[in-house]
Amino acid sequence: MRGLVVLVTLACFASAQHQALIDYLERRLLAIEDRISLWHEQTTRYASELRELKQQMVSQLENLDKEKEILRINLDSVGTRVDRVERELDYLETQNGAQPCVDVDDKLIEQQVTLVKEKQKAKYSKLSDCRDMISSIKAMKILKRVGGPKGMWTKDTSRASGKVYIFNGTDEDMVYEFASVQEFSRSLGMSLSKQLKLPSAWKGTGHVVYNNHAYYINQVEGVTVVKYDMKNNSVADSAVFPVQDHVPVYGLTPETAMDLAVDEEGLWAIYATRQNERHISLAKMDANSLDIEQMWDTNCPRENAEAAFVICGTLYVVYNTKHPGRSRVQCVFDVNDMVTNEDAPLVYFPKRYGAHSSLKYNPQEQLLYAWDDGYQILYKLVMKKKLEV
Repeated sequence: MRGLVVLVTLACFASAQHQALIDYLERRLLAIEDRISLWHEQTTRYASELRELKQQMVSQLENLDKEKEILRINLDSVGTRVDRVERELDYLETQNGAQPCVDVDDKLIEQQVTLVKEKQKAKYSKLSDCRDMISSIKAMKILKRVGGPKGMWTKDTSRASGKVYIFNGTDEDMVYEFASVQEFSRSLGMSLSKQLKLPSAWKGTGHVVYNNHAYYINQVEGVTVVKYDMKNNSVADSAVFPVQDHVPVYGLTPETAMDLAVDEEGLWAIYATRQNERHISLAKMDANSLDIEQMWDTNCPRENAEAAFVICGTLYVVYNTKHPGRSRVQCVFDVNDMVTNEDAPLVYFPKRYGAHSSLKYNPQEQLLYAWDDGYQILYKLVMKKKLEV
């Protein structure tokens, strides 16, 4: 009996040890499972972080490639401008002997003054056979009202483009691009537009869009014409307009120091200076190099002028009349002397809201794109030949 008790006691002791071992092993297995779960969570997090890092690296590499391409284009543009400056310097060196520095400076100044006078007196060489002039305004269409009281809207004047551009205000850097006039018309505000941020702010309302390039006026250092590539989103060229003592070109639009225009002949600059303060001047520009080809002093007064445009080499200046809501073309200047103020027909604009802050002619459509107190307006023109006057 006693031996049986001992055996039972030993069996109980062994069973307790066995249970303790099983409990210990279970605890160890649970600890191992917890560690495996933790490692799995950490591995998943690390894998996710690595994927995000990879995506960021790919995005940064794409941005670097784009910046590299933009830098390459800018360097090519700088190289072209440097070559042009070198050619001009070589030309000046061949025209001027080795004289003292003061004499050379005086000589250069004399040459520049003489060059400007020659460009003002020389007979203009036409680039096209266009002989159209305005006969009357056939129709007026108010598309919508968007933006502030002053601004500019226009269509790219190249044949291949139907895009419309909105320059809202007189001191901004954000351009709104629409695929067409129809899309702009049905857009709620600027909701359907593509926003293009310029590298510098424009001044006034004297901008144009010509062959996929925006030409606008910047006045950080003098009156500068900036040529901006709308496709590559980069500055293609810029040039300080070679005239001193600018004054606002229009008496009723003091924010506009210079107004750019496009017609069948290309790019024009409408401006005014303190030397000829009472009247408006005109210059023909090379749209590719921004060089001045020729300059004219017109007899068109600045006073009470609100806007102007050029058609077939003829400048039309629009003035605010004494009648409320009416304006008319009161002065014309033809670079080929085919049209005078006495010969030009009277052209009245229909009843308006305020004053035109900009009038942009599209030679492909023979339309005027007008901005009038925040309203975007189209004027359909009736043309006649200059020799029919």
